[in-house]
Amino acid sequence: MKLEKITRRRFLTGISFGLAAASAALVSVPVIGSILVPLFRRLPEVWRSVGHVDSFEVGKTVPVVFQNADPLPWAGVSAKNAAWLRRVSETEFVAFAINCMHLGCPVTWLPDAELFMCPCHGGVYTKDGEVAAGPPPKALARHQVRVRNGEVEVLTMPIPIA
Repeated sequence: MKLEKITRRRFLTGISFGLAAASAALVSVPVIGSILVPLFRRLPEVWRSVGHVDSFEVGKTVPVVFQNADPLPWAGVSAKNAAWLRRVSETEFVAFAINCMHLGCPVTWLPDAELFMCPCHGGVYTKDGEVAAGPPPKALARHQVRVRNGEVEVLTMPIPIA
């Protein structure tokens, strides 16, 4: 059995390839993790109070603000979500996501026209959140709403964008 002599060039080439492979492995771990973790992570569902039942007038649509289900400690103002809440009857409420289903721009409620308008791209929604005109592919997303102990609560959810 004859032993092959390793040259300095071959040795350094092997070390270079080994270090490059180790570096690539170290860099790929967080990249692959950031891709895979959202696939397996279950988003928390948290009911957030938006006000007392008596503070909402029947037939009126008003903006409400509440905290996200999983705010990060450094999120600041971006840890807040908003919705359009309407008191339909004495016991029934409906809440629409404030984001247009086209590109996520915030929609505005126009009470005189009873329409939601997206000022960015001309999306128009009826008072029931259905698409009336413009580019949005589907109706405004709805939050689940419940009344508990005299408080109106909204179920948080990620910002829905088509």
